Amino acid sequence: MATPLLAALLAAALLASPAAPAVSASGGTIVFTTLGRSRYEFDIFSLPLAPSPHNPAAEELRLTDGVSVNYNGNFAPASDSILFVSERNGSLNLYLSPVPSSRREALESASSSAATLSPLLPWEPIALKDRPSLTPDGSRLVYVSTAVPAAEPRSSWAAVYSTELSTGRTRRLTPLGVAAFSPAVSPSGEWTAAASPGAAGWSGEVEDLRTDIYVFRTADGSRRSLAIRDGGWPSWADETTVFFHRRDSDGWYGVYRAEISVTGDGVEAASVERITPPGFHAFTPAASPGAPGLVAVATRRAGSDYRHIEVIDVSDDGKNAYFEVTRPVAPRVHHFNPFISPDGARVGYHRCRGRGNGDSPLLLENIKSPGSPDTFSLFRIDGSFPSFSHDGKKIAFVGLPGMYVVNPDGSGGRRKIFSGNAFSTSWDWKRNGVIYTSIGPDFASESTEVDVVAISLGDDDDETISMKKLTVGGENNAFPSPSPDGKWVVFRSGRSGNKNLYIIDAEDGEAGGIRRLTEGPWSDTMCNWSPDGEWIAFASDRHAPGSGSFAIYMVHPNGTGLRRVVHSGDGGRTNHPWFGPDSKSLVFTSDYAAVSAEPVSNPHHYQPYGEIFTVDIDGSNIRRLTHNSFEDGTPSWTPYLLEPRDVGETLQASGRCAFQDCHWLNIQDAAQPEELIYGKSC
Repeated sequence: MATPLLAALLAAALLASPAAPAVSASGGTIVFTTLGRSRYEFDIFSLPLAPSPHNPAAEELRLTDGVSVNYNGNFAPASDSILFVSERNGSLNLYLSPVPSSRREALESASSSAATLSPLLPWEPIALKDRPSLTPDGSRLVYVSTAVPAAEPRSSWAAVYSTELSTGRTRRLTPLGVAAFSPAVSPSGEWTAAASPGAAGWSGEVEDLRTDIYVFRTADGSRRSLAIRDGGWPSWADETTVFFHRRDSDGWYGVYRAEISVTGDGVEAASVERITPPGFHAFTPAASPGAPGLVAVATRRAGSDYRHIEVIDVSDDGKNAYFEVTRPVAPRVHHFNPFISPDGARVGYHRCRGRGNGDSPLLLENIKSPGSPDTFSLFRIDGSFPSFSHDGKKIAFVGLPGMYVVNPDGSGGRRKIFSGNAFSTSWDWKRNGVIYTSIGPDFASESTEVDVVAISLGDDDDETISMKKLTVGGENNAFPSPSPDGKWVVFRSGRSGNKNLYIIDAEDGEAGGIRRLTEGPWSDTMCNWSPDGEWIAFASDRHAPGSGSFAIYMVHPNGTGLRRVVHSGDGGRTNHPWFGPDSKSLVFTSDYAAVSAEPVSNPHHYQPYGEIFTVDIDGSNIRRLTHNSFEDGTPSWTPYLLEPRDVGETLQASGRCAFQDCHWLNIQDAAQPEELIYGKSC
């Protein structure tokens, strides 16, 4: 029988130690990363189309409520409401909110609207929903969705849909098998323009998608015509004028104006002219019948690391004068995807809302998924290469640089266990608190000094951290994964001149022996040992060495039974496999569903096609888990079911608004003289 003192000590220990999530018989938890997404903090703002030169910041209104991430807005036809995309409640949906008339009203509505806002499409399946517009009578919503899978791998699921809001009746406006992005409804509502690669589909582009602009009837998608070649992000100024962007052969994004004519055969561009010169990037144009002769654009100019909103006067006597909108208000903040109110009074955009103005980004965020049953959970983490300890109580992840350990409930805070660059994490099955990782540069050549190490955390009462190097020679030894019996570690190494797989002793490393598992003039990498010990999954380009195309393979630890599990297609990338708890499924990241939006409309993503999928180990039953236009990657899977109530809200992401703009927009040239950049300031 325990003494009162002992009972008190035991109770204190239980309170101090985080409880493990429950073990799930069928699903467990998948945790993954989305590049930069945890730091976005986007809200939608607006300024007068001609802001005051004296105090423009006082005229900026926040139009959304600071809950979650809100972006890609559009004014409703009467200019009294804002239509926007939001990721609240763990999924993307479209919302409509009243436009405040003053900054005070904006603050009051932000505090009251969070509980009252309801999604416009609550009945729709969980999928990306983007770039919304309402028809002029407000009866139909036009938007992009990824709700319907493409018939072929490496094909985009993004298509344009129209939903009748009173009935929920939804119609696909773009043909089956054809992707479409960035729709815009004409002022009359009769026509919709959208960017599309057409029947050719996606060929792997991650910068400019090289789409064409098609025009079709908003009512039913009929009379679909290729109106403009090589263009994206259309916006109607009136019923016959469309602005769009194009990346030219000189590398600059420019904004163009097309005059549209309707004939018996369909719709075509009667004339096309460039309205922005080379020397800076201009993209995502926005026009409105209420502001004739004016077009708002996002720009990246020489001498600035930030994208800003400007208005161009393209009227006959405007001489293409440029007016700054956002730079005088927030010069060191990115501003995205402008839109102009139907009455021409204001220009909207989204940007990071900044400190103290809404939700703080969390380290762990629950994501709803169409591919998971009720006993399965999906979480995004603000970090890379996450993995759960085998008791479910801790998560290790890397910050590139830095390596950290946290309790899922947020207790104890974020513990930094290594300050250098590390990538991949995997916990020992038998030795408590031992994490395997690789230290050194990532994305490096075969001869680069990278080594596999074991980091030991010690007991709960002992904060001592020790590290043991398991490989020698430093020839890009990486992606360690231990066997479930605790005896071995599989990893990739470039010691032969090619990246192949090897197995070493889990405690003594190479000193205890090394065995080569795969051999060939290709790259085998990103390996993971199955919980039942029977298989090792890995990514490889052995089907096309050196091409950059990767597929997922499996092999027995004795080197037999090699087979390919999933491949997205020629040139495709399928990476970072991790076994499910029952060893019968894998989670991975892939371009299997191509891209879902024009990349220039987002912050930087190296691989904007990255989504999370699962597959049975026989290659069947591929399921898409994530739907967004960002870069999802480095997933892992634990048998422990982590539910939203298990996650503490005290543990926030490591940076607010800490993300990068598209790298290909960087300008190396010297800054242009101010008088050549702007006609005047307003």
